[in-house]
Amino acid sequence: VMSSTTSTEQSGLFAHLLPAFKKTSGIEVRVVALGTGQALDMGRRGDADILFVHDQAAEEKFVADGFGIERKPVMYNDFVIVGPKSDPAGIKGKDVVEALKTLSTSNAAFISRGDKSGTHAAELRFWKAAGIDNPAEAMKGYKSCGCGMGPALNIAASSNAYLMTDRGTWLSFKNRADLGILVEGDKRLFNQYGVIVVNPAKHPHVKKAEAQAFADWVVSPAGQSTIAAYKVNGEQLFFPNAQK
Repeated sequence: VMSSTTSTEQSGLFAHLLPAFKKTSGIEVRVVALGTGQALDMGRRGDADILFVHDQAAEEKFVADGFGIERKPVMYNDFVIVGPKSDPAGIKGKDVVEALKTLSTSNAAFISRGDKSGTHAAELRFWKAAGIDNPAEAMKGYKSCGCGMGPALNIAASSNAYLMTDRGTWLSFKNRADLGILVEGDKRLFNQYGVIVVNPAKHPHVKKAEAQAFADWVVSPAGQSTIAAYKVNGEQLFFPNAQK
């Protein structure tokens, strides 16, 4: 059982990656896609054998607390802010912090995941960098959906709102309505994914051998090239960087 993020699932990566792993190993992986915070909680409870998530500080704490054996970097993509193409709040550009400062004083709507996911954690870090500790108080159009990346994008598309998304889910999202990418290219928007085998010293029932087989494969040249080969409309969604 692999506890992972909604972005890896909803972007279509796992439908591409897991059959390739099964072909080489004979091991079937069952994915439970949640926000990263919930995925880590699943690992703490011993309800998953392996985690594939994207909140490096939380992942390192998970390992330091003895719940995971080792965190290995796997791949990255980046976050973008999308919104109405007419950009009524006037945030278009590269600087994510300036964009959020501008948004906070506008009458625009902003949809937040609000689900303790890696994307939600990153969004809150950016608001904090903009000097805003509680965006829900600072911005009257701020709405928290407590949902995955796909549903959050659907809400934003139907309400012509701004939101932060990982680029992978955006590229595979079909229902864009009038939304387009407005903020991209800030190095702070970098989004790293890691893999962690749950520690059988905490939960003896963990399928360590099978989980380790996946962790080793996904950072191997075969796993890394499988990730690089996944494209939507000719555009690569995730960039392997295990060996860097």
